[in-house]
Amino acid sequence: MRTSRRMFLKSGALTVASYPLIRIAQAEVQSSNTITLFDGKSLEGWIQIQNSSTSFSGNDILDLSALGKKILGKADALSAFLNDQLDDDAKSVFAAVPNDDADIKTARSRLAKDFSKIVLGPSIYERERFKNIQMRPETQTLLKQEVRGRELACLNRMLLDDAYPSEFSQSIPTGWTVKNGAMASIGSGRGVIYTANDYSRYRLMFTMRHVSGNPDHQACVLIFCTRPKSDEVPLDALAGIQFQVPKGGHWDYRPGHNDSGGDEFTLVTKPQFDPAEWSRVEILADASAGTAKMAVAQPIGNKAVEVLDFKDPSAGKTGPIAWQMHNAGLFDEYKDVVIETNPRINELISVK
Repeated sequence: MRTSRRMFLKSGALTVASYPLIRIAQAEVQSSNTITLFDGKSLEGWIQIQNSSTSFSGNDILDLSALGKKILGKADALSAFLNDQLDDDAKSVFAAVPNDDADIKTARSRLAKDFSKIVLGPSIYERERFKNIQMRPETQTLLKQEVRGRELACLNRMLLDDAYPSEFSQSIPTGWTVKNGAMASIGSGRGVIYTANDYSRYRLMFTMRHVSGNPDHQACVLIFCTRPKSDEVPLDALAGIQFQVPKGGHWDYRPGHNDSGGDEFTLVTKPQFDPAEWSRVEILADASAGTAKMAVAQPIGNKAVEVLDFKDPSAGKTGPIAWQMHNAGLFDEYKDVVIETNPRINELISVK
């Protein structure tokens, strides 16, 4: 959906006359490079990835003791197979289930890594291995297909969920829905929802709020992301550069980094924004230069302030844009999402 520059700066019920920066917008009545990325009705044009569909976290192991008894005792063909896949250290964790809550959490996290490796490996399915296991219809459907990469990992995870319904939490393939005209996370787990198209040089504007979190974390936007190929498991957070909105936290998910970064991030302003209130956000990004700037207006209609800058030429990458769920239990909402590709004004316009 094409949109005018005036609509580009508008949010919700606010009229364009509410903005002090309109003298810039009036110079460009219409931009053919500006499109709407979310129409408030469907998630068409966006792709979802839930990390839980291709891996395990410690919280996914519901009954450590019961799972250990089955696997160590080789209670069935699948348990015997898993026993062979686990190393001695993992088996020792099962053999001595701790009583202390902190130790149980550590044990679950340790074993989650082992089961994630199994999920990401070759197919675990064999007819005799699963002959007495009741499978969900969606598992049976995927089993009939020739899958590889991410889909194979999803199938392996679904097979384990079906085989141990009381010991493992069931993975959820989606983490986002449309609620009251907004893209809303459902708190199901770590993952991303990203654009079906790639972008290089653009101005992204959207309205957002962080509703709640348990455990809590700021809402996250990812730029310069790596689009996963159909036959591979996606990189965590799409190996993107993370901007936390609206306050300006950040993270670098590139392979070899996975840290909060250094001089490439500059917190221009330390705003006292309330994440639970609606904010209007502008991100100006250029993959060819590896630069990005973020400005935030709160309340909506106020002149925005520049919050966070990023510069690292080696990080610039043409790719999708994503909203990230950092962990389960987070509820964020986004709406009025528009993008201007190859903007003629190469500066933040919401701060004018």
